[in-house]
Amino acid sequence: MAFINPSPFTTRPEIEGTFGVVASTHWIATAVGMSILEKGGNAFDAGCATAFTLQVVEPHLNGPGGDVPVILHDARRDKTEVICGQGPAPAGLSIEHCRSLGLDLVPGTGLLAACVPGTFDTWMRLLLDYGTMTLDEVLAPAISYARNGHPLVERASATIDTVKDLFREHWPTSAAVYMPHGNVPAPGTMFTNTVFAGTYERIIREAKAAGGGREQQIEAARRSWSQGFVAEAIDRFCRTQAVMDVTGERHHGVLSGQDMATWQSTVEEPISYDYGRYRVLKAGPWTQGLVALQQLALLKGFELSKLKPTDPEFVHLIVEASKLAFADREAFYGDPKFVEVPVETLLSDAYNKERRALIGERASMELRPGTIEGFGGKVDARVSSAERVAVGASGAGEPTVGRLGQVRGDTVHFDIVDKDGNMIAATPSGGWLQSSPVIPELGFCLGTRAQMFWLDPSHPAALLPGKRPRSTLSPSMALRDGKPYLAWGSPGGDQQDQWIPQFFLRHADCGMNLQEAIDAPAWHSEHFPQSFWPRQSRPGVLVVENRLPKATIDELRRRGHIVEVGDDWSEGRLVAASLDGVRRRAAANPRGMQGYAAGR
Repeated sequence: MAFINPSPFTTRPEIEGTFGVVASTHWIATAVGMSILEKGGNAFDAGCATAFTLQVVEPHLNGPGGDVPVILHDARRDKTEVICGQGPAPAGLSIEHCRSLGLDLVPGTGLLAACVPGTFDTWMRLLLDYGTMTLDEVLAPAISYARNGHPLVERASATIDTVKDLFREHWPTSAAVYMPHGNVPAPGTMFTNTVFAGTYERIIREAKAAGGGREQQIEAARRSWSQGFVAEAIDRFCRTQAVMDVTGERHHGVLSGQDMATWQSTVEEPISYDYGRYRVLKAGPWTQGLVALQQLALLKGFELSKLKPTDPEFVHLIVEASKLAFADREAFYGDPKFVEVPVETLLSDAYNKERRALIGERASMELRPGTIEGFGGKVDARVSSAERVAVGASGAGEPTVGRLGQVRGDTVHFDIVDKDGNMIAATPSGGWLQSSPVIPELGFCLGTRAQMFWLDPSHPAALLPGKRPRSTLSPSMALRDGKPYLAWGSPGGDQQDQWIPQFFLRHADCGMNLQEAIDAPAWHSEHFPQSFWPRQSRPGVLVVENRLPKATIDELRRRGHIVEVGDDWSEGRLVAASLDGVRRRAAANPRGMQGYAAGR
């Protein structure tokens, strides 16, 4: 009997097959993605359908008004690419405009922080250039769930409950959608958003009316979004509505139809770092993805493979490396179309040898960016104070929402591998139900990604019209021995590129399978400034799951970490998928009782 299942216990099996696998942060979206593969679609078709479904079933974590980076491997061309679905700041959003309103930070909610919505055009580009199916085929599941209903997850209900007074008093269009009959819908309620369904149905009708084949209809859909009725409704709402936001004041948005019409998603090369057998790939420094690569560059100097993933030394080294890498994020990262980011230096052996020497036995209480001549900006630590208290306690990347809608990061993620070896990892976010009021003609709201800009013109992440904000969204992909191998990611704002390297190191250095690496006890540091309003930091604070051994927690405290112990299953919402010869594997996070993997 001892040999029936010799593997360590995991919360669910690591999915394995040869046909294809899908892993996402919601079981319905995973099932939809798998159904597309079963119908003959490829990973990119399945990615589109999964993404649109996630907008419906996790509206507190993403929406059509948000943004997305995508990493994909196209097996036909044997090429790995990034699609940038991060819309830029509108032409009317500038430091001067914000200062004229008496602001020292871009608000975290409302209309003023809206960038150009990037998700729809990204999925259309993915479908057009990499997919095989039609527009209505990939939109059909999302439309059906929006029109006919889906069981509302507990965290969505809890999020609505947190902002119910804001909806009732200031955002009546949101109350009309998310508080039917004036009440917060209970978890498990069959929830519908028929106006949202109608928006996508109208896009399909207009695309078909334009005539032509699959490609022509996809292009027509892009025009309906960016130059047609969607852009017109967004333009009108921003011009005519002064909306209450997190500052306690009402502000108009500046996003216009012209901003929508002049932007499209773009395809870029990923940045990478070689770690042993692996080449880890990330989107460019308009995201924080580089910070994960910097952590690997620092940690390559330690023999992590000789440590257990719950050893205090394992945790300490990763935490201290993250402090150094995130300090560099604050000093150097920004949209490379506007500022030069010294990526090569930040990942160089010489730079990391010097930085690695700063990691000692004790926890650092300083924010210590490196020095690179000709680069970098002033780091604003914004230590938490009574003036602007950071909202809530840290959790699993699920909504941490204040009375006026403040959030610490709300996101979804999916990974897909198909029978032909195509792979995709994507982290859609923004346009959360709590970010800004629902636009009544469309059934969804706008995002607030511009809160990640600084209003310091000398800073690499300074606000400029047309510039991409430095996003926290960070899907990951890795080659192993030169071949596409792993796709993974997690929601969680600033925590994403802490949980992402933890997972990778547990898998690559400690030999855990995908599900073991997800299930393992996790942690995050709050040492550096948040990317979200009010942009504050908590020096030395380390939040850990209670499942870490007591001896490890005690030793971390002895080393000077300010340890806050969370619930047993409170850190991370990772999902992952891999390609290993004929084998396709996938795993999903049990935390929050939403994520699931499927495959055969």
